[in-house]
Amino acid sequence: MKRLPIGIQTFRDIVQNDYLYVDKTEKIFDLVNNPKGVYFLSRPRRFGKSLLISTLNEIFEGEKELFKDLWIYKADYAWEKHPIVRIDFSKKKAENKDDLKGFILYQLKNIAGKYGISLERDQYDEAFDELLTKLSGINKVVVLIDEYDKPIIDNIENKELATELREILKGFYTIIKACDEHIRFVLLTGVSKFSKAGVFSGLNNLEDISMDVRYSSLLGITREEMEGSFKEYIDQFAESEGISKSELIEKITYWYDGFCFSRRCKKVFNPFSVLLLFKKLSFGNYWFESATPSFLIKLIKEKDLDLSRLDGVKVDESAFSSYEIENLKVVPILFQTGYLTITDYDKERMEYTLAYPNFEVKNSMIKCLAEAYSYVEKEMVHGYAWKLIDALREHDFDAFFDTLRVFFAEIPYDLHIDREKYYQTVFYLIFSLIGLKVEAEVKTNKGRIDAVIIDKDVHIFEFKFNGDKDNALKQIRDKKYFEKYQGVGKEIYLFGIAFTDRNIGDWALEKL
Repeated sequence: MKRLPIGIQTFRDIVQNDYLYVDKTEKIFDLVNNPKGVYFLSRPRRFGKSLLISTLNEIFEGEKELFKDLWIYKADYAWEKHPIVRIDFSKKKAENKDDLKGFILYQLKNIAGKYGISLERDQYDEAFDELLTKLSGINKVVVLIDEYDKPIIDNIENKELATELREILKGFYTIIKACDEHIRFVLLTGVSKFSKAGVFSGLNNLEDISMDVRYSSLLGITREEMEGSFKEYIDQFAESEGISKSELIEKITYWYDGFCFSRRCKKVFNPFSVLLLFKKLSFGNYWFESATPSFLIKLIKEKDLDLSRLDGVKVDESAFSSYEIENLKVVPILFQTGYLTITDYDKERMEYTLAYPNFEVKNSMIKCLAEAYSYVEKEMVHGYAWKLIDALREHDFDAFFDTLRVFFAEIPYDLHIDREKYYQTVFYLIFSLIGLKVEAEVKTNKGRIDAVIIDKDVHIFEFKFNGDKDNALKQIRDKKYFEKYQGVGKEIYLFGIAFTDRNIGDWALEKL
């Protein structure tokens, strides 16, 4: 079996050391065969953007023999050698404007030295112009920019600094348009997709392929690629699990497949999770745990997002290009960072449906949110959640409410919130975490049910903030919230709950 290239982002190292490479060169050929391609590609972290940049670097260096076992080797491609300006903004965290300018200038001078060129200009943008002009004396120039937005993202919570860094990057990228006559090919990659009025306002010849159907599987691993390229690993894993290959593939699909980046596309697996899965032969939240989205969680809370409707939210196309420092919008960022993905597209309405892509992301995100909203320690959330469900299944409702109080007891006293909605959110997250079908704020023809938990039995909950448990129970009966659940072969329990003194007070129960 070929070795797994975990953490290896250099194409030459993968080929020369006989690591496994999922052949993407047919789609790459479509890009490089364009005599004047200027592209932008947005993808979540750890999706192979740096490996793509490295692969393009070797192609434009004319290193044909590195590709002898791949699709592009037999293609009608000239393998012409070009000077390359390659910059990876993830190499440096800019603490201020001078940091970023200095990093850019340092990179440009290093590249110039590689080609035996000296730069006279000391302004980062002027030096870029000078470098492109001089390199074009060798041949048309290829520009490869990895993590183009990293300086902004690193400082996104400091809006003033993030805006200053954005203006520096805008000035830098504008030079690409100004030097168009010297350029053969451009690719900029990153996680976020700022509107064209932001970073790329001076680069109006840029083709955004982030949601182009033709390139939706350029990064990531399709199911066919997974079954073909990892066949020996699948055989080994299935044997160790004691299940059939088809059963294992379905489980892998449930955990890690589902990412979709256009209105009509082949779904792809997250490559980072797949590689670690086959290395460890054990399922885990590998991609999510490699970087906890603390800023996103904070933003979700600040924007008071309705989490129960997040898994299936509908947006129009304009939402995908509305990421601006001055007005951050949660849903587009969740899509760009990979925590939501496209699950449907309504052509008539030009409307997208976004949802969690797979079990790994949904399970991890809900656990992370449950910790953030309840303030319970991360290590304790999962255990408490299982205590709750065990209590429900055993009809030990005293234990259920005693455990539930733990989550609400940790919420700070001075938190300025709509407490009733906040409690409903915590309740929804706790039970979603363990995979139950939870419906919060369920609509009926008689009103809204606060929450429903459907498991071995049906449990219907109505909350009254500074109210009365009996009135809460009476509301369920009077409005017959239970009617839609009758006839499903499950016992139905009605709970009226009073919130007093910032926690669950009395509760009343009725079994139908």
